[in-house]
Amino acid sequence: MKIGFIGLGNMGAPMAANLAKAGHTVTGFDMADVTVEGVTMAASGADAAKGQEVVITMLPNGKILRAVADEIIPAMAPGTGFIDCSTVDVDSARAVAEQAAAAGLLPVDAPVSGGVGGAAGGTLTFMAGGSPEAFAKAEPLFDIMGQKAVHCGGAGAGQAAKICNNMILGATMIVTCEAFALADKLGLDRQKMFDVVSTSSGYSWSMNAYCPAPGVGPQSPADNDYQPGFAAELMLKDLRLSQQAAESADADTPLGQAAMQLYAQFVENENGLGRDFSAMLPRFEKRHRG
Repeated sequence: MKIGFIGLGNMGAPMAANLAKAGHTVTGFDMADVTVEGVTMAASGADAAKGQEVVITMLPNGKILRAVADEIIPAMAPGTGFIDCSTVDVDSARAVAEQAAAAGLLPVDAPVSGGVGGAAGGTLTFMAGGSPEAFAKAEPLFDIMGQKAVHCGGAGAGQAAKICNNMILGATMIVTCEAFALADKLGLDRQKMFDVVSTSSGYSWSMNAYCPAPGVGPQSPADNDYQPGFAAELMLKDLRLSQQAAESADADTPLGQAAMQLYAQFVENENGLGRDFSAMLPRFEKRHRG
C-alpha cells in the first residue's frame, strides 16, 4: 500500500518505520529535518499526501491539524483513507473529518495509547472514530502499528475515548500519589500499602501497573528517577482537552478540573516539566496542609 505519513516526531517516526518494515511504500514529511528508516521524505505535506492510498497524520494540536488538513486534503484523491493519530480537541477532529468526507475521503480519528515504547514496538492501542468503511480501510495498518484497535463510533469518538480515559488516569494517579504520601506520614510501609491496595477496592492501573513509589510494584518510571514514560506536560495537555470538551458538551467534571489545575501547577510553577506524570508523589511528599 502507498502511504503518506505527516508528522515524524517521537511517535510518528517509529510508527512510519514499522509500516515501511512491513513492506508498505511510505512517503513522509515533517517540519523538522528528519530521516526515518525505510521512509522517503517529501518536500511538503501536500507532496507526501499526493497519490497515496492512505495518509496518516501525527500532529501536536488541533490548530496544526486543521492547517495541515487545509493543505493536504486538496491533494488527496477521493477514496483515500485519512487517519489522524494526533490527540486533539474533539471539535477539531470532527471539523477535519467533515472537511475530509466532503472531499470524498475516508477519515478516521485514531489517537493512540502506549507512548514512545508502544510506537517503537508496534504495541499501541488505537481508539478510532469514523465510518465502518473508513475503519475497515485503516484497520490493517492499525494491526501493524499496534496490538489493538477499537472502533468507538463516528467522527470524534476516538478523541472522546482518549480524553475520557486520560481524565480518569490523571485523577487516579493524583489520588494514588496522595495516598502514598499520607501513608508515609501515618507510618505505613509503602510495600505493605501496595500489597493491600493492589488486591483491594483501591486497585487501579496507576497503582498496580504504574506504581508511583520507587521500588514498589512492577518496574515503572518511578524506578528511573521519574524519567518520563508519559510526561506530565502531556498529561496536562490531555486534561485541558478533557475540560475543553466538558465545557463544549456542558458536562460537570469537577475532579477532572481539579486534576488539570494540579498538573498545571506542577508543570508550570513547580518542577514537573520534563518529568513523568507519576512524579506527583515526590511533590506531595514535600507538602503539608496549610
